[in-house]
Amino acid sequence: MASSTLEHLPERQWHQISTADVAAHLKTDLATGLLSAEVPQRREHYGFNELKGRAGKSPVVRFLMEFNQPLIYILLVAGIVTLLLRDWVDAGVILGVTLINAVIGFIQESKAENAIAALAKSVTTEATVIRDGQKVRLNSRELVTGDLVLLASGDKVPADLRLVELRDLQVSEAALTGESVPVQKATEPLTVETVLADRLNMAYAGSLVTFGQARGIVVAIANQTETGRISQLIDQSSGLETPLTRKIEHFSKTLLYIILGLAALTFAVVIGQGGSWTEGFKAAVALAVSAIPEGLPAVVTVTLAIGVSRMA
Repeated sequence: MASSTLEHLPERQWHQISTADVAAHLKTDLATGLLSAEVPQRREHYGFNELKGRAGKSPVVRFLMEFNQPLIYILLVAGIVTLLLRDWVDAGVILGVTLINAVIGFIQESKAENAIAALAKSVTTEATVIRDGQKVRLNSRELVTGDLVLLASGDKVPADLRLVELRDLQVSEAALTGESVPVQKATEPLTVETVLADRLNMAYAGSLVTFGQARGIVVAIANQTETGRISQLIDQSSGLETPLTRKIEHFSKTLLYIILGLAALTFAVVIGQGGSWTEGFKAAVALAVSAIPEGLPAVVTVTLAIGVSRMA
């Protein structure tokens, strides 16, 4: 059966195999393409041609992350201790401010994520394939391994292809290899040691056809493509920090230390003048609450979220 044959193919070595051998391995007719009857079986084995990213955080976790700010820590501690001292008004104001900021930040961030998700769903790539000897235009998500794809100038390569026939084909692979100049493609087999950027008989998912025409056999889809491998590596890496977030974090920590120092000094002065520790703590809390820009995390989140929404 086709699926058992495909399971024993050499992984990522398509560039060293002749076009006839590639077609034989994948059970693809170079003239008529795949039979429609074969497509469901292959899709069941390999799935759809779409990248599967890391699952996002749940809404509860994302809401709790809004409190993960150094400045908010002080407000939460101050609010809880004030609550224990039965100062209901002050405790309510402090905790209420932190909660409102968290709600605003969560709503705006959710709107930004929804905008990006909607944009990703609306941007689809179509591909022209040959099935049953007929040209068919379909969503690139429907491609399966072994499909015979037609490329023309302006097309976005929908999957990793082993080129089998071409005419003056040039492909821009800047997103994958960093090469700014379009690459002139060929069909001849290459040595095993040939690096990805020099595999002239391959066209990789996400690259753009700038000139010419070609036919290619789909040899990898979804996360099995070179682009999919990069996506998986990104998902496995830790969260990325931008220069702006680093500066804000540095500013928050510096301000945190200054406020804690002033609060401790205020507490010590009140105690030194004969006041009770309760009075000293209230004075320290009053200074901390007034000095902390509790709206800073929410303002930053809202500003960035609005920017993302507008770009989307």
